[in-house]
Amino acid sequence: MISPAVVVLAVAAIPFIYYFIALYSSWRYFRQPRQTAAGDFTPPVSILKPIRGIDPDAYENFSSFCRQDYPEYEILFCVSDREDPILPVIERLQREFPQRRIQVFFGSGRTAPNDKVAKLARLVEEARYEYVVINDSDVRARPDYLRSVVEPLQDFSVGATTCFYASIGEKTFTDGLQTVGMLSDFYAGVLVAWQLDGVKFALGPTIATTRGHLAGFGGYAAIENRPADDLLVGRLIAEQGLEVRLLPYVIDTVSDFQSMRDLVHKRLRWIVVMRHMRPWGHLGLLLTQGLPWSLAAVAVHPTAAVACGYLGTYFALRCAITWLIGAHGLKRPAQWKHMPLIAVWDALAFAIWVASFLRRSIRWRGADYYIREGVLVPAGGAASQP
Repeated sequence: MISPAVVVLAVAAIPFIYYFIALYSSWRYFRQPRQTAAGDFTPPVSILKPIRGIDPDAYENFSSFCRQDYPEYEILFCVSDREDPILPVIERLQREFPQRRIQVFFGSGRTAPNDKVAKLARLVEEARYEYVVINDSDVRARPDYLRSVVEPLQDFSVGATTCFYASIGEKTFTDGLQTVGMLSDFYAGVLVAWQLDGVKFALGPTIATTRGHLAGFGGYAAIENRPADDLLVGRLIAEQGLEVRLLPYVIDTVSDFQSMRDLVHKRLRWIVVMRHMRPWGHLGLLLTQGLPWSLAAVAVHPTAAVACGYLGTYFALRCAITWLIGAHGLKRPAQWKHMPLIAVWDALAFAIWVASFLRRSIRWRGADYYIREGVLVPAGGAASQP
């Protein structure tokens, strides 16, 4: 009869298989030729930015889109009202870049739990051009950004493009922890998905597509009551038989975590949403958690050989993934300084994963919601539901 200790030792090795798949997927992805922005496909583009409040370095972020090496484009903002503190920044852009068509709209004209998506629904309606690029307010772009994300859309089989993003301006321990989590954990999962099942999602900081492809699933109005709009847009475009292409291109985002509490709340909200949208995939995350399984292996068989074998292999593979994605793939220097944070992130990520099963609601834009069949339901109106 196989002893429980042997079973634990066997299961504890499963995350290593996942790590090897992540390494192979990352190596294979980044072997692709680097995309250049030298193509002649430059249709007019509408850049859509739903805004709420002001982010750090907002002017520098927005102005980077005014300096694009691109022949014709417009930038459309949608803010909640005329009291929004971001308005002086947008007005400065309009003064300092008179050659750019920059417009601001007030309110979405809709009532929806997902205010960002409601604003996007209006921006798509207001857009002058067929090609649209949607990005977040904390994104900062290089001059070749528009050419890079739009050029693949000349292939009619490509319905959308999306790309990686990496933090700049890290100032705190929390910022560094977020960075190592993105590189070693989130992007590893993205690249495994790319390898095994293809890209059927999009990453929120950049989605380039067309109004026609958005209309193909009913547009943003069809998902204004649902969370994870970026994932949904990619999925719904892929369901039209179109490719969602993950580009080997990196944009910058400005770090803005004021505290560890902010990071935990954002991560917990995201993973609770994933539990509802991909329940089996969420449960399967347990077998990708190398740290707790390695500690379990040591606990059931506390020898130096098991400790070195499991914990040593765990840390070596996690460092290799972080370096391969961060330094080699995304060309982000000084990744070695983040290596000591890998185990801290993995312990935090496991604790948040466990906590996700205890959460019945999420906090979204200052209000609490349940997720019922993929739809955001105000907690006040659903309190009696299980």
